[in-house]
Amino acid sequence: MQNPQRPTQPERIYNRQFWLAFVANVMLVTSSALTFRFAEFVKFLGGTEETTGFIISVGLVGSLFFRAFLGQAIDQLGIRKIWIVCSLINVSGSFLILTAPDVGFQIYAARIIFVIGLSGMFASSVSHIQNLAPLERRTEIIGTFGASGFVGMICGAQLGDIIFHTYPESHLLYYVLFGMSFLFGVLHMGLAIWLTSGERHESRSLTPPIHKLMFRYWPGIVLLVTVMMGMGFAVTMTFLTRYSTELGLGGIRTFFTAYAITAFTMRMIARQWSRTIGRHRMIIMGLTSHAVGHFLMTFVSTDWQFILPAIGLGFGHALLFPCVVSMGAGSFPEQFRGTGTTLTLAAIDFGTILTAPLLGWIIDHHGFHQMFYFVSGTMITGAISFAVLTAKTVDTDVDVPRKKKRKHPRTLPRPRVESLQATTSQQS
Repeated sequence: MQNPQRPTQPERIYNRQFWLAFVANVMLVTSSALTFRFAEFVKFLGGTEETTGFIISVGLVGSLFFRAFLGQAIDQLGIRKIWIVCSLINVSGSFLILTAPDVGFQIYAARIIFVIGLSGMFASSVSHIQNLAPLERRTEIIGTFGASGFVGMICGAQLGDIIFHTYPESHLLYYVLFGMSFLFGVLHMGLAIWLTSGERHESRSLTPPIHKLMFRYWPGIVLLVTVMMGMGFAVTMTFLTRYSTELGLGGIRTFFTAYAITAFTMRMIARQWSRTIGRHRMIIMGLTSHAVGHFLMTFVSTDWQFILPAIGLGFGHALLFPCVVSMGAGSFPEQFRGTGTTLTLAAIDFGTILTAPLLGWIIDHHGFHQMFYFVSGTMITGAISFAVLTAKTVDTDVDVPRKKKRKHPRTLPRPRVESLQATTSQQS
């Protein structure tokens, strides 16, 4: 890993480099959010909800296999090279989706390539941003940086709905949609090249095999949360657009705008919660909020009724992601931080792989409401389980131990001999 100069003053973590990375991530998530309509494309080509879930899972399986080497590649080759290569892979995938003629080999291959590139771009950007802050402020900077994703989510959802309302259901509609995704991917790549132009990477000894690092450093309890997060992403980023169409609504921009505004606001408000209430409590709150949000989905019948569930899900997302990435990646030593970051993000994808086909099957055979009930029940069960399993775990991010340590010398009673000497001195 590179060793950039780390700021010693709190305000210096939000410098020019941070804000350029922020804008780059807006571009990346805008590109990704435009593909939230992917399920509509599969339906247009003649597929079912279960087919969509299967394609999503196949793409993520390819991504997981790639991530097995991605972390080591970042550690060995540096962020710049991996970021650029993954950007090229991603835009190639966008082009293949754009030109897919049917639900055949090309769309499966295109989805795999697209997701592989996307996973590498996210891992590179998160690894890059972590290096701009000292260890004790990593959760904070990840959370603040992640707020850029919500800006991109608003842009992508709004733009996607505008495209759907402008063009009739045809191949032209999807040419424009995925063409815009391709364009934003290219813009992101340009900013990535600029951001890392001064990178100086020092190659170290070979990184141990990923399975050895995982068993040695991986905090197992985080896996439970990542599976829950992956399931939530399968709902919002794959099947929500189909739910909106099923209800005859105008699209998904109302949901994602409320979702993103809530999440962005909470990221700003909760930036330092990891050092006050602790990451474990934040995770419990996040999972519970997800459970409520998915349950409220069953009451939606008009566009504006998406707002309440969006607030619940946005609140949960804002709390969960920085905590999970911080706990997962932070458990690895500095020289293996790239591997830790990619493993954590891969674990979230693993949750989507496990649940997307199942959720698609539930929708096909029982309907959307039963799917939302299943997700909500699973989320609340996960929250309770996590609370029980971590009840006695000390959160290392919380500031309380350090405060107690500083106050310790002043609160301890002085030895009697010293007290007598001090009294004698004052009297004299």
